[in-house]
Amino acid sequence: MDLAGAGAVVTGSSSGIGAATVEVLRSKGAKVAGVDVSKPHPRLDIALECDISDEPSVVSTFEAARTELGAIDVAVLNAGVGGVSALAEMSSAEWDRVIAVNLRGTFLCLREVAKAMIAMGRGGSICAVTSISGFLADRMMGHYSVSKAGVAELVRVAARELGPFGIRVNAVAPGTTDTPMFEAAKRLPGYEARVAERAALGGVGTPQGVAEAIVSLLELDWVTGQVVAADGGVSLWSPIDPAESLGSRDSSGR
Repeated sequence: MDLAGAGAVVTGSSSGIGAATVEVLRSKGAKVAGVDVSKPHPRLDIALECDISDEPSVVSTFEAARTELGAIDVAVLNAGVGGVSALAEMSSAEWDRVIAVNLRGTFLCLREVAKAMIAMGRGGSICAVTSISGFLADRMMGHYSVSKAGVAELVRVAARELGPFGIRVNAVAPGTTDTPMFEAAKRLPGYEARVAERAALGGVGTPQGVAEAIVSLLELDWVTGQVVAADGGVSLWSPIDPAESLGSRDSSGR
């Protein structure tokens, strides 16, 4: 897909991965409408305020985006929240808060984008942002992990349902990425260094790196229903890897 002149919507556009995605889309020539609950990204063509967990707000916001853009050709469903709590201690309110934004909100946005694209009759491309936490078992993040696993399955089902309309649906699963959501984790003793060491490519991801993966998926015309990990290979780490017992020798046994 050629993004020059395309109408694009990005949720969670004010910071982190969303803000970086806005920049990459604009560099490709897309006209971008940003959707967020906080102050808008300064380089948006259209700024729209919306709580994606609120259905009436989502419906009116995406209708406004379609009207102002002329058409929604591509959409990046990135908005999300985090949280930390052990399951045995988690309140139902905390569970509901994370699920309402990350899973329900992504569904609502996807539904409205799909309706707009079907009505236009010229196809489109959607990329949701899930997380490698959706297929790893991270303690203290049960609600977050479940919400992101749900987004991954939502993408696969949507890809099957929307394929006949020429609409592709994919997802990017970031790993540890240096965004505002990562600030709290940085304060955990040794956490950032441990993650950086375990990433196959070394270090911690950047919003720009994830944004480039998102936009690449938007552009690929023969790819749908896929979840691509943009995590520098940190999800490849295994706690039972025998090479770790070889001391200073590398994975080739030298």
